[in-house]
Amino acid sequence: MVAGCVTAPPVQEMSDARQAIIAAEQADAARLAADTLSDARRFLADAERQIQEEAYGPARMNAVRAKNRAVQALRASQPADAAR
Repeated sequence: MVAGCVTAPPVQEMSDARQAIIAAEQADAARLAADTLSDARRFLADAERQIQEEAYGPARMNAVRAKNRAVQALRASQPADAAR
């Protein structure tokens, strides 16, 4: 019964978050949207820690937050890239 309640690690969400952060970094978001990218990295670090603690629900939420913030950072950096 208890095993049925255990959730799986958020593998896909973590991958999505990492890829979004890499894309934002490649778009120079570290300079153009530093705070937003920093938030994304912090959420990802929190998710990684929570995975180690097997707190998969909170880890999944933080991975999704990381991806969303990274996408925001990417979007914030794109208008500046288009002007170059």
